[in-house]
Amino acid sequence: MTSARCRVTSLRRAVRGDMAELGRVRLADPDALLPTGFWAAVAVWLERPQVANKRLCGARTEAHGSASLPRAQIEKGLRRGQEPGLEGHDVREPGQASPEGKPGLGPRAGREGNVSAADLGSLWDRVSQSLAHDNPEMLAFISGPAMGSQPEAPQKLDLVLRTVIPKANPRCPLTEPKKELVVQDVTSGTVTFLPLEEDDEGNLDVKMSNVYQLRLHHSEGEWFISVLIFCPERWHSDGVVYPKPAWLREELLSKLARWAVENRKSEFKSTLSLVSVLRYSRLYQELKEKYRDMVKVWPEVTDPDKFVYEDVAIATYLLILWEDERAERGVTTKQSFVDLGCGNGLLVHILSSEGEGSIIPSDKTLFPGVDWLIGNHSDELTPWIPVIAARSSYTCRFFVLPCCFFDFAGRYHRRQSRKTQYREYLDFVLEVGLSCGFHMQEDCLRIPSTKRAAAHDAGPQDSHRTSDAGAEGMPDGLAAEGGVTPATGLWMPGFCPREKTERVRNCAALPRDFIDQVVLQVANLLLDGKNLTTGSSEDGSLKTWNEGGSLSLAQVAAELSPETLQRLKRECGGLQTLLRNNHQVFEVLNGQVHIRDWRRELQREKPPETKRSLPAEVFKTRICWFFTHHPDGCVLPAARCPFAHGPEELRLSQTSKKQKQAP
Repeated sequence: MTSARCRVTSLRRAVRGDMAELGRVRLADPDALLPTGFWAAVAVWLERPQVANKRLCGARTEAHGSASLPRAQIEKGLRRGQEPGLEGHDVREPGQASPEGKPGLGPRAGREGNVSAADLGSLWDRVSQSLAHDNPEMLAFISGPAMGSQPEAPQKLDLVLRTVIPKANPRCPLTEPKKELVVQDVTSGTVTFLPLEEDDEGNLDVKMSNVYQLRLHHSEGEWFISVLIFCPERWHSDGVVYPKPAWLREELLSKLARWAVENRKSEFKSTLSLVSVLRYSRLYQELKEKYRDMVKVWPEVTDPDKFVYEDVAIATYLLILWEDERAERGVTTKQSFVDLGCGNGLLVHILSSEGEGSIIPSDKTLFPGVDWLIGNHSDELTPWIPVIAARSSYTCRFFVLPCCFFDFAGRYHRRQSRKTQYREYLDFVLEVGLSCGFHMQEDCLRIPSTKRAAAHDAGPQDSHRTSDAGAEGMPDGLAAEGGVTPATGLWMPGFCPREKTERVRNCAALPRDFIDQVVLQVANLLLDGKNLTTGSSEDGSLKTWNEGGSLSLAQVAAELSPETLQRLKRECGGLQTLLRNNHQVFEVLNGQVHIRDWRRELQREKPPETKRSLPAEVFKTRICWFFTHHPDGCVLPAARCPFAHGPEELRLSQTSKKQKQAP
């Protein structure tokens, strides 16, 4: 992956009287990814705008197609005020004929899944003809620079009709989804976003405000990306779908510049590719409000914001998925389910509370009367769930959200180094499902987890299930034809699940003197690379403090003894985990180790209120490492340091108080 070295300039002079260039970014492209990389970045902003604008839930593509527009006619219209006619627009879906004489987009055409290529063609006809007659300057803005094309050559345009969906927010009225007509001109290197509004007759027309354009330039051997606004004085920011122009210049432009030169392709699908983003957003907000009180009474030591809202998100996804399934099958009876693994049981509680029937599993491993088997972070059960579903009944489906990697007999061992471990394991689970005769689908959930790709069965493809050759590592005979072979005895003799209590391996169980020895050794290595800074001391005089140098994890490891490294290697994470655990002393960023400067720590923004950090309760409960070990002492005066400068400042921690009070 190559990062973009870019600089965003401030608001530039108007390119024409009706437009202004907000900013321009110069791109470093050592891997020669441009101009293709620019269009890949535009595709991210088109299809997944929420990755840049956190106030959005996503976007839905309603229709796409192509059209042609003669440049010569545009210039003639600008000079004489004449209407530049359209030549041979061709907006269609694969296998469809060109639309002729169709009316404009009516009030029903904007509904999800109800926009055809004919509708898009009619919309483009009306929009372009209206602009040519009433606003040729905007039409010229859409056409962009010629980029060396012939003056008389028709200009080929790619059209996308999309709906931008805001994220539901209980603190302010819900901003309605907004439609946009996106015009992409590959020849000119431009993509223009035209906001649409509905008139009294239900037709969609272009608004004269909030029109902006992304443009790729190539000049004197260098690439640039610009963002331009048509009629800046008409820009109206709603703070959600249309942020302030400064956001386009400072946030969107920098992200596009980075995406354009990233030499990386995602191994996973876009989030929520199989369900309606709009319905998901609305239902998720409803359930989040309904179950938000669980955060206040969460009994576990885990982060309630992460686990409660993650299960709310999974439940939202399943409820919409099952609603679509009922509509497709023409039934109204809600699906039954069994959650195998269950976790903390919250997902079962939410689904049950929303009217979905549940069955308490017994000692049996088959569930012939159940519609869906769920594996939410189900660990060892994950590869078994497709097998259990196939053997339970012909109609049983399943949903798995893998987390830890297990095959049928224990830990999953990697077989393909060219893929990430998570991608390889998902492919293994998909292969098991296919071997059991299921029609597999994969989606990426919108949850606060790096492991959020889910696999599920979309129902059998044919009148009966068929089985391929068994998946690698799959016990012989499990994927029998039809998927309903009776189970007799143990499916895998000798199978042994994990012990109920696993040994903690996060370096916390290492002896304290060993940890202190490694911390001091690493700190001395960093302090040898002297980097002296001067600041005011407690009494007002100037004080010099050595903040040390920077070393990579590999360089640090090379200085440690083989015995020390071997001892650390037996712990999950090893050296890096130990250094991160000692965050009072070290900062580990991008594989580089630094001495932590607490002056900068205290200047940083306070964490959100939702985080369960309790600084008042841990203040002065540990001795300051710098006060004891750093040659220049602590960089902070005692009153400002969160740690104790000497035994006389030590306070009893809340945990110690509770232990003393316990009978």
